[in-house]
Amino acid sequence: MTKTMIVAGFGPGISTAVAERFGKAGFQVALVARNAERLGAGVKALEGKGIQAKAFPTDLGDPAQARAVVGKVRDAMGPVDAIAWVAYSTAAGDALSADVAETASTLGLATTSLLATVQAALPSLRERKGAVLVANGGLGLVDERTDAMIAQANLMGLSLANAAKHKLVGMLAPKLRGDGVYVGEVMVFDVVKGTAFDQQGNGTLDAATVAAKFWDAYATRGPTFHQVRQG
Repeated sequence: MTKTMIVAGFGPGISTAVAERFGKAGFQVALVARNAERLGAGVKALEGKGIQAKAFPTDLGDPAQARAVVGKVRDAMGPVDAIAWVAYSTAAGDALSADVAETASTLGLATTSLLATVQAALPSLRERKGAVLVANGGLGLVDERTDAMIAQANLMGLSLANAAKHKLVGMLAPKLRGDGVYVGEVMVFDVVKGTAFDQQGNGTLDAATVAAKFWDAYATRGPTFHQVRQG
C-alpha cells in the first residue's frame, strides 16, 4: 500500500531532506508551497532519485488554501498518511514597529493554517493511523537570555509563532493519540546548512540529520517532543 506525505512549506534544507527520507522509505510526496518554479524543480529532483512526487502551488498563509490543498492531494495521490509541517515566516521581526496584521499573519501560518490542514486531513489520518510531524525552532522556548537575543536580532514574529506552534503540538498530541494519530515536533537548535538562516555560511547542522529525526519520530511514535543539536 503506497503511503502519501504532504510536505507543507517545501524549499531547500529541512523540507527537501524530509521529502527524500520519506520518499526513500516508499512514500509518495506532495510538495506544497507558493513558489511553483521551486516546486517543479523539487519534483524533478525527487523523481531523479526514484521518488514519486507532485507539486501543489499553494499560499499556506491562507487557511482556506491550506485546507483546500489537502483535497487536491487526496484526489491526485490518494489518502494522506502523514503531514510534515515545515512552513514558517520571519515577518514582523520587530513586533513594535511591524504592522499588527503582519504579526497576525506570521502567527496564523504557524497555528491557524496548520490546524486547517490537520482538520482537512483528519479522516485519512484517523483511518490510516497517520502522523503529523512539525518542524520548530528553539527560539520558541521561554528563556530570559534567549528572549533578549531575539529582541536584539529582530526575530520577534518568528519566536512568537514558534512558541504558539510548540503549545499547539503539545495539545494536539494527546487529543489525537486515542485516534491512533501520532503528533510530534522536531525542534532545531542550530543553523541548518542550505536554509535561509545560513546566508553567511555558518550552518553547522545537516538537513539530513534533522530529516532522520523526523523519520525516527514517525517510526517509533514515542515522545511528542524531539530536539536536534549539533554534536
